[in-house]
Amino acid sequence: MMGKDSSMMKAWEATVKKTQAVAKKRANSIFGSTYVAASQGDENENKDETEVYHAERVLSNGDYYKGEWVDNFPHGKGKYLWTDGCIYVGEWFKGKTMGKGRFTWPTGPSYEGEFKSGYMDGIGSYTGANGDTYKGQWVMNLKHGHGEKIYSNGDKYEGEWRRGLQDGQGKYEWKDENYYIGEWRNGSIWGKGSFVWSSNGNRYDGYWEDGLPKGNGTFKWVDGSFYVGNWSKDPVDQNGTYYPSSPGSSEGHLDWDPQQVYIELSEYQICPSEKVSILPSQKRLAVWRSTKGGGGDCVSGKPRRMSVDAGRASVGVEKPSDRMQIWGGGEGTDINNGSRTPIKEGHELFTLHAHACNNPGQPLKAPKKSKRQGETICKGHKNYELMLNLQLGIRHAVGRPAPSASLDLKPSAFDSKEKVWTRFPPEGSKYTPPHPSSEFKWKDYCPVVFRTLRKLFKVDAADYMLSICGNDALRELSSPGKSGSFFYLTNDDRYMIKTMKKAEAKALLRMLPAYYNHFRSFDNALLTKFYGLHCVKLNGPSQKKVRFIIMGNLFCSEYTIHRRFDLKGSSLGRITTKPESEITETTILKDLDLNFIFRLQRSWFQEFCRQIDRDCELLELEGIMDYSLLVGIHFKDISPEGELIPSGSHSPPAGDSESEGTPHMSRVDMDQLLLDPSRWASIKLGVHMPARVERTVRTSDCELQLVGEPIGEYYEVVLFFGIIDILQDYDISKKLEHAYKSIHYDPTSISAVDPRQYSRRFRDFIFKVFSQDSS
Repeated sequence: MMGKDSSMMKAWEATVKKTQAVAKKRANSIFGSTYVAASQGDENENKDETEVYHAERVLSNGDYYKGEWVDNFPHGKGKYLWTDGCIYVGEWFKGKTMGKGRFTWPTGPSYEGEFKSGYMDGIGSYTGANGDTYKGQWVMNLKHGHGEKIYSNGDKYEGEWRRGLQDGQGKYEWKDENYYIGEWRNGSIWGKGSFVWSSNGNRYDGYWEDGLPKGNGTFKWVDGSFYVGNWSKDPVDQNGTYYPSSPGSSEGHLDWDPQQVYIELSEYQICPSEKVSILPSQKRLAVWRSTKGGGGDCVSGKPRRMSVDAGRASVGVEKPSDRMQIWGGGEGTDINNGSRTPIKEGHELFTLHAHACNNPGQPLKAPKKSKRQGETICKGHKNYELMLNLQLGIRHAVGRPAPSASLDLKPSAFDSKEKVWTRFPPEGSKYTPPHPSSEFKWKDYCPVVFRTLRKLFKVDAADYMLSICGNDALRELSSPGKSGSFFYLTNDDRYMIKTMKKAEAKALLRMLPAYYNHFRSFDNALLTKFYGLHCVKLNGPSQKKVRFIIMGNLFCSEYTIHRRFDLKGSSLGRITTKPESEITETTILKDLDLNFIFRLQRSWFQEFCRQIDRDCELLELEGIMDYSLLVGIHFKDISPEGELIPSGSHSPPAGDSESEGTPHMSRVDMDQLLLDPSRWASIKLGVHMPARVERTVRTSDCELQLVGEPIGEYYEVVLFFGIIDILQDYDISKKLEHAYKSIHYDPTSISAVDPRQYSRRFRDFIFKVFSQDSS
């Protein structure tokens, strides 16, 4: 067999030399009719077209194929050699590289892994000519997802990639073991992250821009001392405060210059990406057309050549869409950024055409993009002074030295009288810094409990302070909520601050022991995470008190949240009055707006049901009602025109090679994602959950039908969800509201009901709109 392979290779090399000129001429006239002369494998021409058999062929342009063949296409396992020296060995499906395979370039690089329609797509490893190696996820020839790259100079990056560049969370380690871990954007260190000097243990934690510290940050020495402030490469904009490791210490790093950090970091550059001359999806295949079947595919009884691009086939004349490349370019394309073709922001995956939908309704469209939520509170804003007070208080409360708290707290820590008042005069005091605001008092409620909760939620104290107390940290949402409370967002969107009524604060303090023990017992609890309860008491005749709670923002993610639903299980007033044209990505839709059923994989659905039961039991026991399940949906497949693209539940028509060649995230891909341990860590109940949603429609004769009828149209999504608004007691005002509305409306349709009835109705509804994915 080896001798036969050797003779075939010699024949192939001889043919290459003879046909180079012919191949170039034919490449310039792809619209002409060309005949293929069978130099090998004529004995197989009598085979049944649908039968898989082994074939060896030297094609008319000099290409060579050896492997399994069916219906005049490579199908199964086979090897294809191009005249320029590129080689593919692996699996085929009807003329398309599909499955596992290995592609090698004549200059040395190689890719081994999964292919889809000619693209490197799935899990795979790439080795460059310079010795760089990458192993991880790919989408249409580009690194996209989680992956690890080891550079030839000894550097290493592991983390998220997007369109061929580091983007998201990732860790870059240089060969001397110094490393950065944190956020990236378009291949550059950008966002919040930490740089650690392994030689001495020093570290910088804070914000970055284009590879250098920019904005709020903290430099920590191994001895416990630290410098915190605003960082800038321009010394004029640099300012901050040094804190020794122990109060009153005269030793330390008083003569240290923050600009030294920029000098040291200038030596640490990110290795550039490697370029390749041509991508696998750009390789043309010359395949055969059988004389059987006759008709328009043959001229004078001779087989007609068929051109395909490793992804799609077209008989005779090549369609322009067959050659469309939406991720990469031609000669000189950078395999890591594919910058030749612009791509719309906000879409995780792209396809050329939407799949056919058999439902009678119109295709769903993604809501229009909205501006960033909120107005930055700057000088002159009516709440500017209140924001300064809040930031001063948080910095004081979180930065105050305290013993390391055990998770086993004493009952006294939960006492509602356990609060600390601190006076903040403008000139400063022994414990507080001078400030430009008027004098105010600051109160911390149950500080030990909330400090321990932050520890339980794995919140770093320095990061927490930087998020809330940065120079431009807070943004005020445009209007107060239904309760009259105002909402503020931190600049990095990680935390939300809500002003509270006294009754809500009392409700939280009353349920705090049960809330704390609930999160200690259940890691996947879906209740809102609370990080601190505080009060600012302003001076003046009114002695006004402003209470506020700090909580996590459920939708803080690198994913765009395309749809948001606030679900309670009631129908009265539970519909959005905005016209469709005014609905944006930040519009909160309600129960009667819901047109999906959320389908979770079996293990996640079982855990979801258990946790909803646990959380509702706690709220019922604490006398809480009127809470909601807030759900955010990120759609994975959106067309350039903004239409949501259904997943593989609607197969393309048979023979439609255009649709068959359209790469998209399949259920198999999703299963592989979930089974990948490196990706699993970022997924937990209610956060970054891959799932499917099935579209529903309501029958026209039942306007208040809460759950529509599923129509079998599915979409691949990432879900975010949690239970919010958990501080409403069923007090006398709610009882009166229930009594009044029950006279005018169906009592089962109103929101204000007894906590036990509310819990039962809420669960019944949620378990109808969430279900197990049976696919």
